[in-house]
Amino acid sequence: MTSFPFRQVDVFGDGPLAGNPVAVVHDAGAWDEQRMAAFARWTNLSETTFLLPATHPDADYRVRIWTPGGELPFAGHPTLGTAHAWLEAGGTPGREDVVVQECGVGLVEVSRTVDGLAFTGPPLRRSGPVSPADRERIVRALRLRDTDVVDAAWVDNGPGWVGVRLADAAAVLAVGPDPAALGGLAVGVVGPYGPGESDADVEVRAFIAEIGAAEDPVTGSLNAGLGEWLAGTVLPTAYVASQGTVLGRRGRVHVRRDGDVVRVGGSTVTTVRGEVTV
Repeated sequence: MTSFPFRQVDVFGDGPLAGNPVAVVHDAGAWDEQRMAAFARWTNLSETTFLLPATHPDADYRVRIWTPGGELPFAGHPTLGTAHAWLEAGGTPGREDVVVQECGVGLVEVSRTVDGLAFTGPPLRRSGPVSPADRERIVRALRLRDTDVVDAAWVDNGPGWVGVRLADAAAVLAVGPDPAALGGLAVGVVGPYGPGESDADVEVRAFIAEIGAAEDPVTGSLNAGLGEWLAGTVLPTAYVASQGTVLGRRGRVHVRRDGDVVRVGGSTVTTVRGEVTV
């Protein structure tokens, strides 16, 4: 058996233990896919990441991102948590204050901001309105009426997200989905808060069966996709999303759009530090 450095990082939390944890295994270049998959199932977190040497000349490191159900080409909170762990372990970026991560969707930039770390959202792989059949399926799975849905669109930057707009944050918090009815769909629901109702501008919820849980606590990739869809039109170019409320979390995601670039950021805090022996 061999030991590897390990960190568990809380991402997007508004205070201790309030966000979404990610498990990070350092120096995992010798791990094969079977070991990665087994360890991700064992941690049973929404995502577990493995730090590897970069293969692209412009990258600082390479990461593989696993859920208990399989590998993802990109995910937001693991991106920030992995960058945090790499920096804390002594990693030195090739560019000042910008970490370049290599993952399944290519290169993703992570920068230091006043809110913590922020990643630049990768381009959408799929956008535009959903088909009537998909909309009907989503409405049924969320146990809504079709008239409850203000709009729905693909906002897929890797995990396969569909964005669903509801009238307000209260409607988002009231959703009681049927996870089995979603099948392979990854659905994010968003609705605005009224003036003075919250320190956040919108409430977001994420439903994706592929992570092995009915609901993801706080989701960077979804918020990036929603930002590409809504920031600067329906929502301000800079806003704060609350997520995880129903699960007893206090996630706060800072979304900012500058032209065609969407950046998603928040806090990152190491909560567990040690070694993994496998």
